[in-house]
Amino acid sequence: MANRVDRALLRLLPKVDLHVHLDGSVRAQTIADLAKEQGMELPVSPGGDLLPYIQVNEECGSLQEYLSKFDFVLPFLQSREALERVAYEIVQQSAEHNCRYVEVRFAPQLHRRKGLTVEDTIRSVVQGLRRGEEEYGVTARVIAICMRNHSYEDNLEVVEAAGRFIGKGVAAVDLAGDEASYPPQWFREVFACSQAKGIPVTIHAGEAGGADNVYEAITHLGAVRIGHGVRLKEDRAILDMVRERKVPLEMCPVSNIQTKAVSGWDAYPIREYFDSGILITINTDNPSVSGTDITKEYEVVADRFGFSLEEIAQLIMNGVEAAFLGEEEKLALKREFGERLQELGIDPAGKTP
Repeated sequence: MANRVDRALLRLLPKVDLHVHLDGSVRAQTIADLAKEQGMELPVSPGGDLLPYIQVNEECGSLQEYLSKFDFVLPFLQSREALERVAYEIVQQSAEHNCRYVEVRFAPQLHRRKGLTVEDTIRSVVQGLRRGEEEYGVTARVIAICMRNHSYEDNLEVVEAAGRFIGKGVAAVDLAGDEASYPPQWFREVFACSQAKGIPVTIHAGEAGGADNVYEAITHLGAVRIGHGVRLKEDRAILDMVRERKVPLEMCPVSNIQTKAVSGWDAYPIREYFDSGILITINTDNPSVSGTDITKEYEVVADRFGFSLEEIAQLIMNGVEAAFLGEEEKLALKREFGERLQELGIDPAGKTP
């Protein structure tokens, strides 16, 4: 069922983005600038088109093809200055779409090729986000990622560093990477440490692996949110558990199709999940790699799944509810969003939990 909602109106809506990767958000011009500053070669002549190297097209054939774009970008993100700049630009891009709150996730261990420490990388990203906050009035936080293919020691180092920045720019920790080859139960010890330190946890699960990974992430890794969760529907009991516990899903429609998390739009379960009462949130994942933005993500769910403006408002308020913010900050954000939606004459469908 199509439901044409005006993109200009969608752009005016206040929004949040809870699942956006730093290294998936780098502009082509930024890569060109960083290459020049760092004396690094590019595969195109000066002024040439870098977009094919950082962005997939509609014919993206596999997750491997999708991930190859990160291999191109990462070498340019190995300095404090580069990390701070890209973090700042994510806030700038968010503000362009009236995104009032953003959680930017990145894996500190992937940015240490030139000698930065884990703390250096986190501090640089936090500084970039703060500069963006001051300039654009967008609230921004960091989620530090542990990688599935990294050692226990490397991941523990990330958790410990994140703990030192909790309340100082870091909001949570995450687990990402090759879900199919590295099941979540292998990481119980790492995330036992995050739980002991009181660090909130979100886990990539139910994307390249089945619903049992979602169960493991929640019950043994302490996840209070799930990244993607597309395959949750494969197990009704686990789906019911997620709904009953009000565990939000950080869904990223455009990238979920591109990475082949589902076979196509007809198989994408977002309407089914929403109608069954699961707390769905809408996010960008990797704006540069996917060629998307937060307005486009809402446009897609309206056009392809018939979400009304009121239902979109509910999805937005779900995101506010799921944000890794203190209660006072969250209440202030709810008030701000509620007032803005009221000004636009839109009431969320149903009630936030």
